[in-house]
Amino acid sequence: MSLMQVTFIILTTIALSAGQVLFKLAAATFDVSTGHWLGSLLNTKLLIALVVYFFATIMWLLVLRVTPLRVAYPFAALAFFLVPVFAHFFLGEDIRWNTFAGAGLIGCGVWVSTFR
Repeated sequence: MSLMQVTFIILTTIALSAGQVLFKLAAATFDVSTGHWLGSLLNTKLLIALVVYFFATIMWLLVLRVTPLRVAYPFAALAFFLVPVFAHFFLGEDIRWNTFAGAGLIGCGVWVSTFR
């Protein structure tokens, strides 16, 4: 796997993780009650999250053109570490030792499943 492939895979995972934080921010003001649902769909944070996901999807498609899915997909598990870290820094959520322990296990899993 080339450095370019790894770079695009990691950028995609970062974009998807950032999108999750934006979705969380949008959820705070999301209201689907009668008369408010349209305004919720036009929420700036929600629209930005959707745009981020759109570009992440385009990057993912470019990755999949040249990378086997069995190699690329395990990297998506890195989001299980990135999302809590981003949530800590951008949302003020607690981060605990088990996040880092899980990241180590995920990293080992990605390495075992993708690199020979």
